[in-house]
Amino acid sequence: MNLRYAVLLLLAVVLGGLLLTRGWAEPSRKIDAFQLTDPRENQVVDTAKWKESKAIVVLFLGTECPINNDYLPELTRLYETYSGKGVKFLGINANRQDSAERVAEHARRHAIPFPVVKDQDNRIADRFGAKRTPEAFLLDGSGVVRYQGRIDDQFGINYRRPGKPTRRDLAEAIDEVLAGKAVSTPKTEVAGCFIGRIKELRDDGKITFTKHIVPILQKNCQECHRAGQIGPMELFDYESVVSWADTIREVIEEKRMPPWYADPKHGEWANDRSLSEEERKTLLTWIDSGMSKGDPKDQPSPRKFPEGWQIGTPDLVLSMPREFEVPAETPKGGVPYQYFTVETNFQEDRWVVAAEARPGAPEVVHHIIIFIVPKGERFRPDGPSNVLCGQAPGDMPLMLEPGLAKKVPAGARLVFQMHYTPNGKAQKDRSSVGMIFAKEPPRYRVLTKPVLDQRFVTRLRSIPPGAENHPLEASHTFKEDVHLIAFMPHMHLRGKDFRYDAIDPDGSRRTLLWIPRYNFNWQSVYRAKKPIPMPKGSTLHCLAHFDNSGKNPNNPDPTKRVYWGDQTWEEMMIGWIDYYIDAENPQKGS
Repeated sequence: MNLRYAVLLLLAVVLGGLLLTRGWAEPSRKIDAFQLTDPRENQVVDTAKWKESKAIVVLFLGTECPINNDYLPELTRLYETYSGKGVKFLGINANRQDSAERVAEHARRHAIPFPVVKDQDNRIADRFGAKRTPEAFLLDGSGVVRYQGRIDDQFGINYRRPGKPTRRDLAEAIDEVLAGKAVSTPKTEVAGCFIGRIKELRDDGKITFTKHIVPILQKNCQECHRAGQIGPMELFDYESVVSWADTIREVIEEKRMPPWYADPKHGEWANDRSLSEEERKTLLTWIDSGMSKGDPKDQPSPRKFPEGWQIGTPDLVLSMPREFEVPAETPKGGVPYQYFTVETNFQEDRWVVAAEARPGAPEVVHHIIIFIVPKGERFRPDGPSNVLCGQAPGDMPLMLEPGLAKKVPAGARLVFQMHYTPNGKAQKDRSSVGMIFAKEPPRYRVLTKPVLDQRFVTRLRSIPPGAENHPLEASHTFKEDVHLIAFMPHMHLRGKDFRYDAIDPDGSRRTLLWIPRYNFNWQSVYRAKKPIPMPKGSTLHCLAHFDNSGKNPNNPDPTKRVYWGDQTWEEMMIGWIDYYIDAENPQKGS
């Protein structure tokens, strides 16, 4: 062997290894034909009959995974684009927790235009090597896998790219196969939920579901993971939790769930839903040791939750005067904020101890803010007495402690501020607000204030293009003794972190709340376990950082300077606070 040939051979081996390592090598597994039943049509789908097709797209789907459901409109578009070009589409549900009836109902509700079959025992999922939903496989006419991975890069863990994806992996792979070319990127990483596979369970009795796991779920998970709430799956019974075990392990290990973003070094919070290290260890050990069920007698009584409304049965429900038609697609410039006025017709002042804004079409309602407009006054969204409650992804309703209430004056009207985000399907929304009233005036009147920088609001300040850690700050100095009871930091897609500091009159500084990892898709209210005193002359200082670089997958356009604006591709920086003035006492008329 001459030297030149040896060098070329060595380079080929090295480059081949790099290609395999980076996932660039062309998959060449052949998938034999199979038969599964489509429960929606009650028909057997036999892929052997599709041998004349130019390509087959096989999609592993679930019914509850959020990222899976985000992609359903795009899968419909892909089907409409390619089904007339000799490409077959097939959905496969291999989740143990998804019954055939649930698969059929999900396919009907989302109008999935291709068959969705049930893989009852994971047999076909194992043959493909599928791990998550949604995961795509592209087969050529001979059944050879040419692409495996994500649909595109628009939706992922803690990000949703505005507008369009930067790379349409599945569509590009289909185009290349139809053109007779090798697929340029044959394998990509998939973001989504793990397929709920049939597992071998062991009963060692050391850590059991009934005795050790249920109390943790009741305390930290079930508030959201129950019917009608924001959690995508119910976590009550043993079978359901076992089915989601792989996904539960991942989100606990990565500390994505329960969603709680406050740094534990600062403040104590009445609504802290985070897991302790002991609770995390118990859950992970239980999953890894075989998920023992235990004795049913050890299981605590079910936690009781209000039915329908989280605040309980409202004393009064007021709704938008008419429906708003949300378009399927976002128009140029976005859907402007919509405002709907509702008369309360209150003949006397009412004191609200709980209020909940409830979207009529939650899939397309990004947020709701309910404003109070006293009789004879104009609408002012920035007044401290003018916010009743709000709703946003992850937020909880207004639920005040005894002795606290918000005032809705006699003759006031409510204004619904509605922010809609189209999701590919036209919908109609008519949102509501429910209220529970105090029987007598409270000890303290609760006010809500936005702490913000007027120079940013008036566009005299902005966020430069490409900036990875751009600071913005705002502050408010109190003219009376007050107590803070809750915080809600608010930014948009470039928001990175947020901190509230108290600067006392003597100049000393203390951090009240620190959010090191802000998540626009899960905005929370942080309710202080005890009211926090802010003496007269003290200043509340808010500092936030923004990532306007290409490293931020949520960033609409890192090349543009960003200004204040309502739409999500613009920005905001608001340090919302709930507080009361110590000297005010509605019970005494002061």
